[in-house]
Amino acid sequence: MIKCIAIDDEPLALKKLVTYIKKISFLELVAECRSALEAQQVIDSQEVDAIFTDINMPDLNGLDFAKSLHNHSKGPVMVFTTAYSEYAIEGYKANAVGYLLKPYSFEEFEEAALKVKEICEIRQQAFTEVTTQSDDDPNTIFVKSDYKIVRIDIEHICYIEAMSEYLRISCDDKDKPVIVLLSMKKIEDYLPSNLFMRIHRSFIINLAKIIEVKKNHVILEGDASLPIGDNYKDSFMAYLYKKILTK
Repeated sequence: MIKCIAIDDEPLALKKLVTYIKKISFLELVAECRSALEAQQVIDSQEVDAIFTDINMPDLNGLDFAKSLHNHSKGPVMVFTTAYSEYAIEGYKANAVGYLLKPYSFEEFEEAALKVKEICEIRQQAFTEVTTQSDDDPNTIFVKSDYKIVRIDIEHICYIEAMSEYLRISCDDKDKPVIVLLSMKKIEDYLPSNLFMRIHRSFIINLAKIIEVKKNHVILEGDASLPIGDNYKDSFMAYLYKKILTK
């Protein structure tokens, strides 16, 4: 099932959206919200696969909301619903997979829902193809990249960078990064937490590769300089303080 959120500040429009979602067998409505800020609270508390949202809303419009979720660990798929056709180009720039112009029919909604299903299935396939080599070798993973299955030894990973729908895995034993279709949340959950840490919404680092820390940046082996995000600074500094030798 694809867990989704419906967002619209107009009660009748929200009711119609909710009704259509409930008619689709592979969609599971986890919340109906009157604003993007309300939806954000839902996303922060549970995993959401897709969002069907209006664009013109008070406080935070749908386009800005989508941009705020860029590289979000849970990576929801976006479908916009609006009465204004001039937002179409901006909608697709925000990586939306669907754009429903009000008043849209159930058939149009179903077509958008099928696109969401296709994207979610691709993501799931990519994740299931990340497997350990064997129970005796938990430090090796395989990922699907550029139509190939690539072996990665976890100890050689320097850092992982989020790039919209993809991840760039930089390793010290490979000439170039490995690009995979995978979310930060999925690979963060998979990697051993005693060896890897999220220091920014876009970066996970191998703690064993740290050379030094300067202000709000971490310098890794290979001279990579990565920013420390405000939301991750406390946990990262707590880790460092445990390692610092003092008198």
